[in-house]
Amino acid sequence: MKRILSFALLFAVVFGASAQQTFVEIPCNADKIIKHWNNSNAPHSNEITADEARNKSGHISNVSQTVFYLYKADAEKATGQAVVILPGGGYRNVCIEREGFAIAEYFKSIGVTALVVKYRLPNFGHKEVPLEDAQAGLAYLRKNAKKLGVDSAKVGICGSSAGGHLAAYTSTFTEDAKKPAFTVLFYPVISGTGCMTHHGTFLHLLGKAHPLALREQYSLENQVTATTPPTILLLSDNDGTVPPISSLLYYQALKYHGVKASMHIYPEGGHGWVCRKGFRYEKEWQEALNKWLKLLNKKK
Repeated sequence: MKRILSFALLFAVVFGASAQQTFVEIPCNADKIIKHWNNSNAPHSNEITADEARNKSGHISNVSQTVFYLYKADAEKATGQAVVILPGGGYRNVCIEREGFAIAEYFKSIGVTALVVKYRLPNFGHKEVPLEDAQAGLAYLRKNAKKLGVDSAKVGICGSSAGGHLAAYTSTFTEDAKKPAFTVLFYPVISGTGCMTHHGTFLHLLGKAHPLALREQYSLENQVTATTPPTILLLSDNDGTVPPISSLLYYQALKYHGVKASMHIYPEGGHGWVCRKGFRYEKEWQEALNKWLKLLNKKK
């Protein structure tokens, strides 16, 4: 009997160890890496139990552990501003290297401290999960503002593609006192309407059989108010993945409610061009964003 019990205990230990999820260690130049929470201790779970995986492009799938990657601006360059960065990936994966780390390096170079968030994915309907990860990133920067040389009132948010949807989602669904100070959107998914949307993004966020009313609710042009943060949108005219007209609706809503906004549409570049080598308008978008941030900083 004792032998049977011992074998059962050994089997449980071995099986339990093999059942633990593995998480991808991602090479980067971050000054600090913070493992914030996972499905076992976060407010909500996305119910992903599979191991994380990283493909050849550096995109991470099966994300169920939230990790922050901190890029602290050098003291001699620091503007007092900071930004949470949310990479794209259609809410199916997280394109963290080019749409996360590379953007963070740019922000750091102009004196803006950056926090890249490897956010947990919604896994077909757990829409609250990526939002609480983005909000946790904002809270982290504000809580640590003094030691990071950051003004807690100047913490913004930035996202590209589906990460742009998450940045705008955070900017509109967060309670006013905790909203980001500004929003930077690269070719964001905004609307869930017909030909103006990226359907995969909404399927992963809201679930495969979500009602039309829910899609309208998470079409973020419908959620803009007078307290939505000042926003800059950077797009390309020939984006065939996320039609730029979707962003026009967001810009229109911002202006209707009296929110300061700027929009730049470059003639070409397709989708996913931020920090892409050889993008023809790299200098232009960087200058536009830098000038906008400086102007915003003067008004605070």
